[in-house]
Amino acid sequence: MPDPARPLRFPVQACLLALLLTLLPGEAPAEPLDAPPSSESSAVETGHGDLGTSVMVPRLLPTSDATPDAREPPQAPVEEIPTIAVTPPEPLEPPPLKPVEIMLDWYPGPQHAALLVAYHKGIYRRLGLEVTLSTPADPALPARLLAAGRIELAVSRQPLLHLLAGRGLPLVRVGTLVDLPLGGLLVRNGGDTEAPFSLAGKRIGYSTEEARELLLPTLLRPHGVGVHELELVDINFGAVNEVVEQSLDAIMTPQRLTLPRQLGDEGVGTRLLRLEEHGVPPHEGLILLANRDRIGGQRETLRRVLEALTEATAWLLEEPDAAWQLLQEQEPALDTPANRDAWLPMLLRLSARPAALDLGNYQRFEEYLVAQGLTEHPTPAEKLALDLGAP
Repeated sequence: MPDPARPLRFPVQACLLALLLTLLPGEAPAEPLDAPPSSESSAVETGHGDLGTSVMVPRLLPTSDATPDAREPPQAPVEEIPTIAVTPPEPLEPPPLKPVEIMLDWYPGPQHAALLVAYHKGIYRRLGLEVTLSTPADPALPARLLAAGRIELAVSRQPLLHLLAGRGLPLVRVGTLVDLPLGGLLVRNGGDTEAPFSLAGKRIGYSTEEARELLLPTLLRPHGVGVHELELVDINFGAVNEVVEQSLDAIMTPQRLTLPRQLGDEGVGTRLLRLEEHGVPPHEGLILLANRDRIGGQRETLRRVLEALTEATAWLLEEPDAAWQLLQEQEPALDTPANRDAWLPMLLRLSARPAALDLGNYQRFEEYLVAQGLTEHPTPAEKLALDLGAP
């Protein structure tokens, strides 16, 4: 019998386990204290105290084959989230470039600056044009290829347009590159100082059709000299060599800004007779021609060409040194003493607005040809020149 003076001592673990058993609802009753522990429960000894008892605690966690606790919802299977590989769209291809062939009237020179700058700065391509600049084998070739529909544009001169349109060729001016005349008569120094009065019987060179058919007759007629009194020599592209080798007395040239220096470098001095100072009306020195019969399907293309030329001209007028540097790098053949001398004077003659049209200029020149007896049926100015910007 326990000693009444000796207090009862329960181990702390036993007290806690007993409290836990009373709080668990619905648990099966513990096995008898004296029964051996089963596999479903585990014995926790209270120690070797005076009571000599042990408390059986049911297993709280189910075994692997036991039913899961109803208070914990079953875990839903984790579904794999589908992934989508987003591929960037294929880049849009730019529309194809519109091919345009522009045939120059001569070898490339400062007078073609706007055409060359627009090409080498990529302005044509930016505006959707694939422009080809070609050089003719003969100065008379570009206008005729254009009239035959072989090219889209030809570089020419206003007097030649009047001559060919009067013969029925379907040519029309659509743009202006150089506003002022570039032609003139170069007379050898040491010759008669009274030229053109004294040119009768002289050897005169020419390189363009309008020089022979229009400009020389209109220059000489007021002075009583007829073309039939001259010995005319077609010098084509060989102006310098022909003047030296054939001892020409004068030459009618469309290159009055460069040829005097070229001849001077060969030891041939010249003096210039400007056409507009001898009765020939002021006219545009360099223009763009199109085929009048094909204008309907080309208007948008021609407008873009003129837009490119306007941009190129504005840049080279603002940056003449940079423009010349560009041409030196891209067109090494242009880098000659004569072209360097002519660069700034040529810039003063360029048309800042290539699409702009002075229709009265064409009308006045046509009236002059009628007055000189060079044509009987004047061509209407509206058929000679076209303003593509007009509605």
